Amino acid sequence: MQQAMARQAEAERERRAKIINAEGEFQASERLKDAAFVIENHPIALPLRYLQTLLEIGGASSSTIIFPAPIDLIQPFLERADRSRKGTDGGQPPLPAQPSAPAQPS
Repeated sequence: MQQAMARQAEAERERRAKIINAEGEFQASERLKDAAFVIENHPIALPLRYLQTLLEIGGASSSTIIFPAPIDLIQPFLERADRSRKGTDGGQPPLPAQPSAPAQPS
């Protein structure tokens, strides 16, 4: 009888833990949604968040090398990919492939 009661109590604790975890996930997703709206309405928020992330990564003691690239550098590629997904790339030819290095004589 005591084992059955102990199993029931354990199952109840696990159930409550799952509910608490799910509630936390829901709240986190709500905060992410709110952050997305802020970034959408205030374009400067994304570069500021990018710089904050670089500071956080740089402060960690690791061997990771970060090469920060300006977001403006990537923007034309993102716009082109978005147009291609929508099928409205304006008939522009695809980007040329990077030239390969010349073969070295043996």
